[in-house]
Amino acid sequence: MKMCLSVLLAGSYSVLLLGLPSFASDKQPVNPDAEKARVFITDSQSWSIAGASGGGGGAYGGSMSGGARPQTAEIIKTFGQRCPQVTINNIQAKTDYIVLLDHEGGKGALRHKNKVAVFARVSGDSIVSKSTLSLGGSVQDACEAIVKDWTDHGAAIRTASAAALEQSKAAATPPPGPLPTAAPTPVAAQAATLTGKISVGSVPDGADIEVDGSFVGNAPSDIQVAAGDHTVTVKKAGFKDWERKLKVSGGSSVHLNAELEKAATP
Repeated sequence: MKMCLSVLLAGSYSVLLLGLPSFASDKQPVNPDAEKARVFITDSQSWSIAGASGGGGGAYGGSMSGGARPQTAEIIKTFGQRCPQVTINNIQAKTDYIVLLDHEGGKGALRHKNKVAVFARVSGDSIVSKSTLSLGGSVQDACEAIVKDWTDHGAAIRTASAAALEQSKAAATPPPGPLPTAAPTPVAAQAATLTGKISVGSVPDGADIEVDGSFVGNAPSDIQVAAGDHTVTVKKAGFKDWERKLKVSGGSSVHLNAELEKAATP
């Protein structure tokens, strides 16, 4: 009897084991970043200026110091903390969006002015351009704009990126037979007819550049724009705004040098 009971229990135990679902074998590895937008952070610097002065007994003295400080690593860290919905990538050609962020330091807390602009890499279109009082606020604005645009257009962006990559590979592969005479490839020729370059400098250097109302960088800079009519505005604190309207032809290069006039002190 004992032997029969042992066999029965062992048989029941075997049936229970065989009836359990095999979770381990059904689980497939998942890449959590596969569908996230990839973001490239451009090199950025902050300008910090500090000064002090004093005097006594008929003597007076003062000092001032400052300059540019790299901020790219700080921006990448802040993006990672505040925008986990995206993946930061250091190869620009493999990303979906490009972030340009300038941080202005050396002022009171309410006088900081951070400027952020985000561009879709393949089309070059600006999806957001803003000024904020803090680095975190700029990152938050950029993050919200990227997440919204990626939700609406992510599939189309990846399709366009893949098509552009295939075109570049095809253009780089020489056809069989005799070498063709030097001529622009169809892709390069089409790009030349659709875009032009505007080189913008300023006196003094470092002024903000806006194209059609969107911040695109600091002077001196080379800016790729679509062929057509554009308005270029150059701004710097303490100076009058400088503005030019121009028509850019495909494949053309235009140079602008904005000599800024000091603003009248109130």
